Amino acid sequence: MKMDSELLLSPAIFLAEEEEADMSDWNLPLAFMKKRHSEKIEGSKALAQSWRMKDRMKTVSVALVLCLNVGVDPPDVVKTSPCARLECWIDPLSMSPQKALETIGANLQKQYENWQPRARYKQSLDPTVDEVKKLCTSLRRNAKEERVLFHYNGHGVPRPTVNGEIWVFNKNYTQYIPLSVYDLQTWMGSPSIFVYDCSNAGIIVKSFKQFALQREQELEVAAINPNHPLAQMPLPPSMKNCIQLAACEASELLPMNPDLPADLFTSCLTTPIKIALRWFCMQKSAKLVPGVTLDLIEKIPGRLNDRRTPLGELNWIFTAITDTIAWNVLPRDLFQKLFRQDLLVASLFRNFLLAERIMRSYNCTPVSSPRLPPTYMHAMWQAWDLAVDICLSQLPTIIEEGTAFRHSPFFAEQLTAFQVWLTMGVENRNPPEQLPIVLQVLLSQVHRLRALDLLGRFLDLGPWAVSLALSVGIFPYVLKLLQSSARELRPLLVFIWAKILAVDSSCQADLVKDNGHKYFLSVLADPYMPAEHRTMAVFILAVIVNSYTTGQEACLQGNLIAICLEQLSDPHPLLRQWVAVCLGRIWQNFDSARWCGVRDSAHEKLYSLLSDPIPEVRCAAVFALGTFVGNSAERTDHSTTIDHNVAMMLAQLINDGSPVVRKELVVALSHLVVQYESNFCTVALQFMEEEKNYAVPSTANTLEPGNLTPVRDSPAIPRLRSVNSYTNIRAATTARNLNKSLQNLNLNEEGGPVAFSPGNLSTSSSASSTLGSPDNDEYILSFETIDKMRRVSSYSSLNSLIGVSFNSVYTQIWRVLLHLAADPFPEVSDLAMKVLNSIAYKATMNARPQRILDSGSLTQSAPASPTSKGAHIHQAGGSPPMPSASSSSLTNEVPKPPTRGEQPPTRPPYTPTLGGQAPHSHQFPRTRKMFDKGPSGSEQAGDDADDPGGHKAYMNANLSTGLCDWSAKYFAQPVMKIPEEHDVESQVRKEREWRFLRNARIRKQSQRITQRGVTRLDDQIFINRNPGVPSVVKFHPFNPCIAVADKDSICFWDWEKAERLDYFYNGNPRYTRITAMEYLNGHDYSLLLTATDDGALRIWKNFADQRNPEMVTAWQGLSDMLPTTRGQPSSSTHSLARRVSIYLDRSKGQGGAGMVVDWEQETGLLMTSGDVRVIRIWDTEREMKVQDIPTGADSCVTSLSCDSQRSLIAAGLGDGSVRLYDRRMGANECRVMTYREHSSWVVKAHLQKQTDGKVISVSVDGDVRFFELRSPDSVNVLQTVKGLTALDIHPQANLFACGSMNQFIAVYNSNGDVISNIKYYDGFMGQRIGAISCLAFHPYWPHLAVGSNDYYMSIYSAEKRLR
Repeated sequence: MKMDSELLLSPAIFLAEEEEADMSDWNLPLAFMKKRHSEKIEGSKALAQSWRMKDRMKTVSVALVLCLNVGVDPPDVVKTSPCARLECWIDPLSMSPQKALETIGANLQKQYENWQPRARYKQSLDPTVDEVKKLCTSLRRNAKEERVLFHYNGHGVPRPTVNGEIWVFNKNYTQYIPLSVYDLQTWMGSPSIFVYDCSNAGIIVKSFKQFALQREQELEVAAINPNHPLAQMPLPPSMKNCIQLAACEASELLPMNPDLPADLFTSCLTTPIKIALRWFCMQKSAKLVPGVTLDLIEKIPGRLNDRRTPLGELNWIFTAITDTIAWNVLPRDLFQKLFRQDLLVASLFRNFLLAERIMRSYNCTPVSSPRLPPTYMHAMWQAWDLAVDICLSQLPTIIEEGTAFRHSPFFAEQLTAFQVWLTMGVENRNPPEQLPIVLQVLLSQVHRLRALDLLGRFLDLGPWAVSLALSVGIFPYVLKLLQSSARELRPLLVFIWAKILAVDSSCQADLVKDNGHKYFLSVLADPYMPAEHRTMAVFILAVIVNSYTTGQEACLQGNLIAICLEQLSDPHPLLRQWVAVCLGRIWQNFDSARWCGVRDSAHEKLYSLLSDPIPEVRCAAVFALGTFVGNSAERTDHSTTIDHNVAMMLAQLINDGSPVVRKELVVALSHLVVQYESNFCTVALQFMEEEKNYAVPSTANTLEPGNLTPVRDSPAIPRLRSVNSYTNIRAATTARNLNKSLQNLNLNEEGGPVAFSPGNLSTSSSASSTLGSPDNDEYILSFETIDKMRRVSSYSSLNSLIGVSFNSVYTQIWRVLLHLAADPFPEVSDLAMKVLNSIAYKATMNARPQRILDSGSLTQSAPASPTSKGAHIHQAGGSPPMPSASSSSLTNEVPKPPTRGEQPPTRPPYTPTLGGQAPHSHQFPRTRKMFDKGPSGSEQAGDDADDPGGHKAYMNANLSTGLCDWSAKYFAQPVMKIPEEHDVESQVRKEREWRFLRNARIRKQSQRITQRGVTRLDDQIFINRNPGVPSVVKFHPFNPCIAVADKDSICFWDWEKAERLDYFYNGNPRYTRITAMEYLNGHDYSLLLTATDDGALRIWKNFADQRNPEMVTAWQGLSDMLPTTRGQPSSSTHSLARRVSIYLDRSKGQGGAGMVVDWEQETGLLMTSGDVRVIRIWDTEREMKVQDIPTGADSCVTSLSCDSQRSLIAAGLGDGSVRLYDRRMGANECRVMTYREHSSWVVKAHLQKQTDGKVISVSVDGDVRFFELRSPDSVNVLQTVKGLTALDIHPQANLFACGSMNQFIAVYNSNGDVISNIKYYDGFMGQRIGAISCLAFHPYWPHLAVGSNDYYMSIYSAEKRLR
């Protein structure tokens, strides 16, 4: 809308406005913006966890094959002089050759035993081919499926050949004998690991791979062709699981530097610290560390496996560094295989990284298979050099003066680096390279607390972080720590375990196996533990007992039930929620826990949570009570009584404000239904009979809305957008022919029942049982049938018909389920439909066959019961009947009796997706076999009638809502992160700031205009034809958007651009209409509330922005609405009021105030009333009813207006009285004032928001009265036009607009002067306005929206120069 041009263009004014912009919006609470409203209620997709080693392995046997032939150099190696000599740190020339050989063999075995003490070691010194064969085959035989290591030292034999041979000796050492690697593979089998320490070792690796490939091909040939000669031979073992480590490439010789050992590769693999320190000293940089010599290195104090000593600490740092390098460089699966599967393999590979670093400095490249990326330049090696430097620089003083050893700062520094990564990083980045070090630090008591803290903060980043930590190998460490008794570790361990279990619940078994559950039981039972940590402990226990019998038994013995029951009333809501979930899971299908609960009266203690202010806690309590009654064990009288009590307690939640609670309620009741199936079948049959015999009033002579105006068949009428929330029974595609038979249920004008018209006979004979929608062609009970049952059962004397004894718990629960099947929230009604239909199905299945046929005459006017549905289409052999005119139910279209002056429908009719074809379940007679495979199914004799499993639309025994899994996601998501809306830099926050500035500007500019005074209001700024007759209009307070509701759909228009933004179906049943709308959170993220005259409230989001509108929530705001007409008060008979009343009843489809609402954004309270005797107040934060204020009148409430500052509510009533209530007072004294000056129906009562605001009220007679709150009489009366049909009061500008029967609009100011009379559409050749159906002012701008019965929607505003 164009503002004053000078206002908009002056930057000075703009700045001033920005500065003093009122920021009151920041203080307003937001309604329905919690996670449960914005997310789908379901668990996260379970990530396939690859961290668990499916095949842990051990290297159980080691063959040490040394071909040294001490004193004789092989012919193909020319040695330097001096040359590298040491083998296993022994000079072979320092003793006799045989002695040297044995000593070297013994030493090598010791070196390997440091890494794997438990293996069987066999030495083979200077062997022959047969000895090697014997050795290898015997080791493989003993090792079975485990790994065998083959260590080959070929320093005394020729180099390997290109044909794939290594060399050994003949018996008397006169010849070198070749040994084929192929044979070696055959003897060693798989899994194996080979270490080759000889020159040109790379050749062996290549040959090995070629032979392995050859074997694979032979295996394939033998598999394909069993007659092939290869298949006759014993199959060669596959070499897939073999690992090789070779000292150098195929073309390289081993280094001969005399300062190095001759078996440099073996030294790196088996004595890494010793060789690393020597190599460090040989570097030039070592001169920077004075006084350190090779001799001194030998004297480093300590043992390798004692981390408190210098040598042990270096070994520990070395392990951490090599592990870290591998984790950062290797692909994850390779890292798992080489570094986590087998202790010896992991050690050899860590040491292999060192071999690569050292040997490359002598132009030698060690080779491995599987091949590793190069790691010798990794930055972590510098951290190693620093650690060695720090350690060695202390050596001289330690050895000479005995000073104390200062521990390395390495781990503390790495933790700091990890901390920096945690605090400084952005969302998407590489994982922190220190993670494996954090793992190592958990071993040290000094740094453990800090490491756990940082680990917890890392895991908090999300499921990906947990998966990473598990893949590093954190699990055994944190499992072991549960044995620690240190109190200060408790909060950290509980946090870490909650994170792990939220991502991977399979750890429940490990915890129970190691008695880990006891740790969490003690944390939960510790009253000094903060609530957050007890919450995590109870979440962990809830995972341990989730569908895991061993866990349930262990926790039951650990007294979990008693501990949980003590905490049910804790002030921390998340703790209450999880305590209830935990209880529900421990006795799920576990009878001894249930009886333990009964003894502690757990169910009664859970009742208090059913009225908890937090919906998720109510859900958890319903879940717990549902599994409590859902146990499949034998029933005693005692347990049946308990089940009945629980059921009746649960039934009270039938009108809970939160759909998640009602969904959980359906599931809980479904457990009961499964438990007492036969009783429910009896009730179901009884209700079906009842519904069949009950004559329902028809609306044959009630006019449909819009039938008064001349016909229009404009092609521009749009299809409704289908709305994704209505997927199932009320898919928008079938919305129109849904509830066809429910038109019979409308009450006519006078509110009394009408006899059936002949036109209805054909309709109702089968319509009642037509299927709700083609999508659900499996249902026996359609939505209509169920809805009719619900209404029948509520206002028929069911009990007297059935006999008092039958008014049992089962009947009442059946009614509750019928009620829930008509729930305004589709997911709730779908679940309830499943439960009802599964019972109806079983009931009709079990009913006797003659009963099915015994349906009396087929032309009866009462609707056929579902049991007899198939009777009149019974044909032998079961060929599908042709849809005929008589069985109209088959086409899913119910012929409607033509009503007086009926016009073509307002919207294009919806055609059912099946076209004219019969729904699936009608295509074969029910009487032959209840549910055979249908017309297409084969006619086999299999008795599938007993198999309800064939019915996808029906519930299975384990119906569930996914709420527990959804709640568990809380623990998997970041808990410590600042939520986005609180982050000042986030986009969400910036958008909000922009909206709030815009709001402030609109309030300010509109205030200027209204303060100048509006003298005319007839400038038409918008006109358009609405798809349906407007019944309620509502301006958005800050966007140029207006919502226009017709009977059951909502259209959104942009009144500045004059374009339609959206049009969607509200989902209310056929016989109801929308009577009120409100914008919630209009200042920020807007939601639209719609109220219908059956008392249902629905809340929508994503409308008017090109996305599919979604239902956020819906609930029954008022139950038992009593339709009334706008009649006159009993005293005087006003012919005008009577005429208006009849006129309005026609225009609105039926009379009555419908449902009226008023919304208070400041408090999040919603006031609702209408054709009831109370004003019901809902707290949207808690999603529950907080107060029922009795109106004290015997007529309906027609208008509500509240003022949060003064806690006052003004209500206009149908009997002409205006009543004022103070909601802070008790139910009996809260009515503080009653004004009885109007003599007829109050069209509007408005309470001004200022501190001294008056009540303004207007009746059908057009008298406007102003009341001071404290005086009983009006202070001012204005007379406007008689016969008011619609009226609105502008909250800022003190204007009111009246729409009357005489088809014009009068706008008055507060003195009662008419400032505008609007009679004609501008520019439409002066066409007269249709009868006014609704009016509304914009809350800020001087705009008036007018909807009329001829579908037109126009907006009038003050004259242009003012705007």
